[in-house]
Amino acid sequence: MKNLPHLLIGVLVAPVMLTFGTEEVMAQEETKAEVQPINDLPNPYETIRNWGILPEGRIWGATSAVNVDPDGRSIWVAERCGTNSCAGSNLPVVLKFDASGKIVESFGAGMFIFPHGIHVDRDGNVWVTDARAATPEELKKFPDAKGKGHQVVKFSPQGKVLLTLGKSGVAGDPPDYLSEPCDVITAPNGDIFVSEGHGGQNPQAAPNTVARIVKFSKDGKFIKAWGKLGTAPGEFRTPHALALDSQGRLFVADRGNMRIQIFDQEGRFLEEWKQFSRVSGLHIDSSDILYAIDSESNATNHPGWRKGVRIGSAKDGNVMFFIPGHQTDRPEGAAGEGVTVDVDGNVYGAENTVRGLTKYVKRSTSQ
Repeated sequence: MKNLPHLLIGVLVAPVMLTFGTEEVMAQEETKAEVQPINDLPNPYETIRNWGILPEGRIWGATSAVNVDPDGRSIWVAERCGTNSCAGSNLPVVLKFDASGKIVESFGAGMFIFPHGIHVDRDGNVWVTDARAATPEELKKFPDAKGKGHQVVKFSPQGKVLLTLGKSGVAGDPPDYLSEPCDVITAPNGDIFVSEGHGGQNPQAAPNTVARIVKFSKDGKFIKAWGKLGTAPGEFRTPHALALDSQGRLFVADRGNMRIQIFDQEGRFLEEWKQFSRVSGLHIDSSDILYAIDSESNATNHPGWRKGVRIGSAKDGNVMFFIPGHQTDRPEGAAGEGVTVDVDGNVYGAENTVRGLTKYVKRSTSQ
């Protein structure tokens, strides 16, 4: 994929006067960490809603899971069975679309409750996170939903289960259990990273709410975990999505804290970026262009920021482009939760609110 033009966008930081008092210094550092909303940037894309053709009679449910295949053109999605949960459904959850939008593979029926994150590794294997177990209401209606959720499943490209992480249907701590796994990604050496804890962004989240990153070896053996609920470096309030750059740095969409945190693969904190907004989904391409999709910002939880896709450099954090969200009957509109990019630079958004897939095609004038 061609490199996008590198437009340097300055980050506005409120100036403060340096004083020698402890409280003043702390206030200065807090102010420096705040970033003015970044909404007014070029948008070099055209929007195609409802990309991808479902089988006759099937409708889109909510989805936050989308990833490009190693072929650079096929698109994988994990979809919530026509609603916002797969409890009681026998529809295949994992769908592969070719470049024309036609389904060429599907599997995972009856295995998931809340498919949330998806990752396609270098060998074409498909990893899907199941972010919760069935609710009491769902279990009452669908007793066979018991014993599902809180797992990561690795499939072959044809749908054979190759590996599972966590105990199905049971929330807990590693090495044997997972709690609300949001996303998964693998490093070039095969090491596996899982982000856990979807409920931490709730303002009333209990202090013991899970909020961490877990690292496993390529064969699923527990290596380490880091993170807890909080706002300090290395703490999280819903680590919603993961990405790796060409240096092997791990990018974490710390959604409830309105930031991206960057770590090395041993869990050492490197830096945080707030200029990409309240990020739900991440994708970093082979040229280290970072795509960050914001599905949640509104006047209450992130005043001044607009939903949409911010595109910038994973090397230095400069934000270059902004694809605005969709207009709806709500003032803040809507945008997807998951994001991926094909070899031609087309962007795909997995829609949780307006449902389906959105394809953003590069305008000819931006080539």
